[in-house]
Amino acid sequence: MQKIVVVEDDESLRETIAVMLEREGFSPILASDGRQGYDQIVAHRPNLLLTDLRLPEMNGSDLCKAVRAAQMTTPIIVLSAVCDEVDKVILLEIGADDYVVKPFGTRELMARIRAVLRRVSPDRQRICRFGDVEVDTDRRLVFRNGEEIRLTPAEYNLLTFLIQNPGRIISRDQILNSVWGYQSYPNTRTVDAHMVKLRQKLEPEPAAPRYLLTMHGFGYRFNP
Repeated sequence: MQKIVVVEDDESLRETIAVMLEREGFSPILASDGRQGYDQIVAHRPNLLLTDLRLPEMNGSDLCKAVRAAQMTTPIIVLSAVCDEVDKVILLEIGADDYVVKPFGTRELMARIRAVLRRVSPDRQRICRFGDVEVDTDRRLVFRNGEEIRLTPAEYNLLTFLIQNPGRIISRDQILNSVWGYQSYPNTRTVDAHMVKLRQKLEPEPAAPRYLLTMHGFGYRFNP
């Protein structure tokens, strides 16, 4: 499970972000000020640092500089208020990878987190294979037995979201939030309909799937 250090002095926002991260399959490590955040990074070596700019003890800019000065390559996303007038050039200079302006939505923050993690991952899979299927994530192409399979954008995004979480049971709401961006849409059959189409295109026996599995009462799971 990927670890994310969250440095935020607003307790309510900090806890809200923690719940959101846990729901999306991450392990949040919380800190209320910059110095505590730095200590957590040193102790846990997280996959990502999510930090506010305005912090007690050590502000977000100094925290970013300290992390980079210690030769740590942990990707950093900065949270900033509109009035902070964040400049991308300044953020790059202090070692941040991206920033999100407050107030932000769950969908936006999760999209930024996943994008940064994919971008900095040294062992990111460009080619994923299962059975006779090959997924080229750089070119956004899918092949079966060497022949290109045409997927709609939603089908492709659903497929890649599943293969990026191998073996993990993912609920329909999690899929809707991450792939379609819905906050809550519990009665939709959108995921089910797209899963049927993916199985018809990619499974050897769509009625008895081997890779795109239904976990009754829970959601779906990709079986590599």
